[in-house]
Amino acid sequence: RRALAVLLALMFSQSVVAAACKGNVYLTFTPGSMAQAETIARILRQAEVKASFFLANEKTFRGDHALDAAWGDYWRGLVAAGHAFGNHTYRHLYFRKDLPDGQVLTNIDHGGPSMRLDAAGLCADLKQVDAAFEALTGQRPAGMWRAPGKQPTPRALQWAASCGWPVHVRWDDRGFVGDDLPSEQYPNDRLLRQALKKIGPGTIVMLHLGIQSRKDPFAPMLAPLIRGLKARGLCFAPVQP
Repeated sequence: RRALAVLLALMFSQSVVAAACKGNVYLTFTPGSMAQAETIARILRQAEVKASFFLANEKTFRGDHALDAAWGDYWRGLVAAGHAFGNHTYRHLYFRKDLPDGQVLTNIDHGGPSMRLDAAGLCADLKQVDAAFEALTGQRPAGMWRAPGKQPTPRALQWAASCGWPVHVRWDDRGFVGDDLPSEQYPNDRLLRQALKKIGPGTIVMLHLGIQSRKDPFAPMLAPLIRGLKARGLCFAPVQP
């Protein structure tokens, strides 16, 4: 009887939470400079919120790279906390256009050197992310990816799907918080107000674990953003393929 009472209590509490939830918000992060990575992990842990992290081997504020062994403890901690993981291309590739010769024109990072890519090259790049993350954590990311700059070319989408990444996760226009914009023109209080106004049920929110060029990091605003959205009856969930 005691076990039955506990089970019924759990079922009731879950139904109350489900009834109170007006929809899910999906917080997603890409590495950037990683300067705010620990702050963001702490805020998510304290708020008991699960998020999704799209992985790239970007250069960090320490001068190393986000998928280097030195970041292993950080990524292992996020895995243990139950967050979700996807692919953001190893070299942080921006897809510019499909070329007449069957290749894709890309840039390595924003404004970096241009490079022509074929299907094998893209698949190798995506596989490098998964291999590095599995070596660090023992877990492979899910079969989803996000192209830097939001949108890949049609050919890149087709190639990625053919080699194991069938789901491309964009962010919503409502979910563009602007944490990578200059803080002088876009201060944190303004970005927070705009985000609380725009984000609603089903919004995929795009944030970074650090932006080197932003003088006033947005990361501390994540806590009031989560509180404000919870106060509106919104829940949080990781993106799943």
